Amino acid sequence: MYIFSPLAGSLGRLRTATAVLALTLALAGCATVPPPDDSMNLAQTQLQAARDAGAADYAPVDLGFAQDKFQQAQAAMAERKYADAANLAEESRADAELARAKARLGAARAQIQGKVQENSRLRSQDEQAAAAEQQQEQQAAPAAASSGQVPTQDMPAPDSSELSAPPSGAGFQTLPENGQPPASSSSTQEVQP
Repeated sequence: MYIFSPLAGSLGRLRTATAVLALTLALAGCATVPPPDDSMNLAQTQLQAARDAGAADYAPVDLGFAQDKFQQAQAAMAERKYADAANLAEESRADAELARAKARLGAARAQIQGKVQENSRLRSQDEQAAAAEQQQEQQAAPAAASSGQVPTQDMPAPDSSELSAPPSGAGFQTLPENGQPPASSSSTQEVQP
């Protein structure tokens, strides 16, 4: 004998309705998310920019993360999992931007290190040239002293007091044509009656 219960029949219908509703929502959810073409293109552009900046040399780990996530995003696109693809593309773009920034920083540090080394090399050359010049001067000084020659040096500039205007009454005077110095005006006054 088979007992038919009203509760058992409604449970079965409820399960079927729930399954149909879940399937409908799942299909509707997939249909409402458009393919993330813009995100994929942006991620690909950032990856190329990171490669161009030298991320393979200066930030290989971050570049690897970005490439892996981009490949996962491409796989999600192929499976029509657009929401996952969009998220992975965004993560790939962020990792690529980080790799690009690290590559720029690494390149700048390498350039600075090169300049520091070049400056050190130039300082060393300058110090060597100065030491060689000083040694030549020291060798030339005993040779000049033994030959009796006085080394020529520049004459120092006179003090500013020597260049000032002469005191009043001093300075150049013109002589009369007879060659005798002119009598001062005070002495001529004394001679005159």
